[in-house]
Amino acid sequence: ANSRLQHEYVPSAHLSAACTCLAWAPPGGRPPPSKDGPQRKKRKSEVAEVDKQLDILAIGTAVGSILLYSTVKGELQSKLDGGHDNRVNCVRWHQDNCCLYSCSEDKHIVEWNTQTCKVKCKWKGDNSSVTSLCISPDGKMLLSAGRTIKLWDLETKEVYRHFTGHATSVSSLMFTTVKPMNENKPFDGITGLYFLSGAIHDRLLSVWYIRSDRKEKNAVVSFTVTDEPTFIDLTVSEVKEEPVKLAVVCRDGQLHLFEHILNGYCKKPLTSNCTIQIATPGNDGDSTPKPVPILAAAFCTDKQSLLLVYGNTLQPIIEKVSLNTTESHVCLIRDIQKVLSLKTDVALTKVKTPVVNSDTKVIVPGIPGHSTAVKTPSSGKEKKKNKRKPGETEESIEERLGALDIDVSKVKTPGGLPQTDSFAVLLVQGLESNDAEILNRVLNTRKENVIKNTVARMPIHAVIPLLHELTKRLQGNPYSASLMVRWLKSVFTLHASYLSTLPDLIPQLGMLYQLMESRVKTLQKLSRLHGRLFILVTQVAASETVQDVTEVNQTAKLVYEDESSEEEGSDDEMIADKDSDENWDEDEEKEEQSDEQEMTVEKEINGDSDLEPENESEEE
Repeated sequence: ANSRLQHEYVPSAHLSAACTCLAWAPPGGRPPPSKDGPQRKKRKSEVAEVDKQLDILAIGTAVGSILLYSTVKGELQSKLDGGHDNRVNCVRWHQDNCCLYSCSEDKHIVEWNTQTCKVKCKWKGDNSSVTSLCISPDGKMLLSAGRTIKLWDLETKEVYRHFTGHATSVSSLMFTTVKPMNENKPFDGITGLYFLSGAIHDRLLSVWYIRSDRKEKNAVVSFTVTDEPTFIDLTVSEVKEEPVKLAVVCRDGQLHLFEHILNGYCKKPLTSNCTIQIATPGNDGDSTPKPVPILAAAFCTDKQSLLLVYGNTLQPIIEKVSLNTTESHVCLIRDIQKVLSLKTDVALTKVKTPVVNSDTKVIVPGIPGHSTAVKTPSSGKEKKKNKRKPGETEESIEERLGALDIDVSKVKTPGGLPQTDSFAVLLVQGLESNDAEILNRVLNTRKENVIKNTVARMPIHAVIPLLHELTKRLQGNPYSASLMVRWLKSVFTLHASYLSTLPDLIPQLGMLYQLMESRVKTLQKLSRLHGRLFILVTQVAASETVQDVTEVNQTAKLVYEDESSEEEGSDDEMIADKDSDENWDEDEEKEEQSDEQEMTVEKEINGDSDLEPENESEEE
């Protein structure tokens, strides 16, 4: 009632054999309250309310032994050994007070006699570890679950029914009905009942129906929650039309309430009627409200109100809340700080710190005459000065090391990056810390295989940040853009399947797409212009060289003198012929060059040639 700790018990071997599960023994030989699911802890708060005689607590440990502890006497009553040789996953009391069932990682189920502390019966429950147990309302059947769920006949220890179960190990099992829905058939104690199961890492709770025949093995109803269920409580439906109420606490600290009449198969998973969350008011000092995790919840005996356990596990707050399920989402505002009396600021410590005056001298351990260097010296020279004693002739170790002259810079590889075949870790660090220096060093690598390995080994969550970084860099210098294109290519080839699963892929890559479009649009015009300019430039250069040659020839002609006019005429013709020949050759060369250049331009358009930075700057 007042959220105070009533009783605390620490087993003597709690470090080597931690407690893994617990269950209250039914009081005084009477059948226990039927809601005996994994919500065993809530009994601590309800002890006074349920029954004054709740006394014995069975505690399973990590080494396979089971402790029986009496809360009334406050002492360990007995210890059950020899049944399991591995961690106990679940303990359940039978309605008959001196019988206890336990299951373990060692794949076995054990039936104990708690009066004699001996094993009554032990049998193999599953091919993998058995994680959960539940006893039927009439006490003749036992549900056990590892991943598949089995219903055992307790007299013969044979499997009565099989159910498909879950993909992961089942963490909770409990019966939701006491009587079958159709009352015209005689009731054999089990047929027609529904039970509920939940598994770790599974956001669906399944409800199963026990039929008279063995046909149906699948779940009839499933409830969906926001996270893995950690704590489940339910009100058992005893009358035909009474709905089952279910309270599920999830790992994310939310509580989901369901209300459903179990009458056969339901195709769709049912969502919660009401979700309850708790948050701080967020007024004084801290303006943002913080969520307070709900640890557990249990229905009170009137089935209308809930006990909520929230806060931290050291000192939880227990509160009674009446249910008003008209709203689908309820957020309760609770100021935890005022309620919690844990004072963390004044920590108790056995170490006493002395009061020191300003003029006292503190002697520090070390060689006499040395003053301990408190600050880390910036350079080696200063260090030597500090350490040296006046008149000391022997060289210190530090000086000897200095004489060895180990130069750190020589050890480092050029570029400041270690020689490796992938920079995946560095790249992820750079993206997370947004460190420009790391990113520049990693993204400026040119080796194709290094880029491929890096992209292949980087974790999936870093793909989108990398794409954003590449997009940013593509907008900058054309030289860096040519390097970024290699990264883009390998990202798209290696992570295409992941990218195609993203729902918001189009807005994520929109900018990159537009950027590439605009670049590619101008490429054709640019390459045409480049070709024309190249032809022009080569023609101009060629004509200049031709002019130079003719000028030289002309001067030569003017200087040359001959007596006979006939010879001169023939010489002139020869020179002219020679001249035109030279012109012809140059023209051919020029055409060949322009053809070659156009070829290279085409290659560039097709992306065959890799641009070298020198060529590219000429092109610009």
